[in-house]
Amino acid sequence: MNQRQRLAEGDPSKAKPRRLGKNGDGAERHEAIYRTISDAIIEHRLKPGARLREDALAEVFGISRTGVRKILQRLALEQLVTLTPRRGASVTRPTADEAKDVFDARQMVECGLMPEVARQITAADVEELREMARSEREALRSGEQSRAIKLSAAFHERLAQLSGNATLAAFVGQLCSRSSLILAVYGSAGHLGCESHDHDDLIGYLEAGNGERAAAFMSRHLKAIEASLSIVEEEEEAPDLHSIFGG
Repeated sequence: MNQRQRLAEGDPSKAKPRRLGKNGDGAERHEAIYRTISDAIIEHRLKPGARLREDALAEVFGISRTGVRKILQRLALEQLVTLTPRRGASVTRPTADEAKDVFDARQMVECGLMPEVARQITAADVEELREMARSEREALRSGEQSRAIKLSAAFHERLAQLSGNATLAAFVGQLCSRSSLILAVYGSAGHLGCESHDHDDLIGYLEAGNGERAAAFMSRHLKAIEASLSIVEEEEEAPDLHSIFGG
């Protein structure tokens, strides 16, 4: 089903942005637009290298260019968007070296957090994580690749949060956002580069309090994802923002 068909059939995840006119630049509105653009990048509806013109985004979402600029700056901090002097904003185009850097950083941080997560985890946490893993498997079985990628990222972010270290958890969140873009662009359709039961196996080690086994398993898990990537450069293109965001 293509983008126009989803819009026509009322897919709520692709709903048309609500225009709020000149008074539509509130914090909640900015947050919603930020999420909409972020999702479009991760879902590969906005492709790497695609230019994001401030005037076009302001028209599509019905907010000021100043508001758009703030949102693009936030996306740039997460490295989903690249800001270039005199050229403006574009969707970040991950390179092979950048992908390696991101996964190297995830290896160091996430594996290092596993022993503490194993010490802190509760029965309620285990149940929550198993539900997240189940949702991810269902998304893959249903062919919802972009949703599965986001659910996988959310799983890893939640694991980091369970360590109790808010600073490292926030860093893992940023790394997962970048990984999601890398996977969306260079990953294999219908597969996230790892076995579907990997997250359940990891939960099992954590539930048993075996932080060292969990760290070793996390390392293999991340290496498998990285090894599955097939990085091929694509031609830069100018996206139809009205079509993408339902304008």
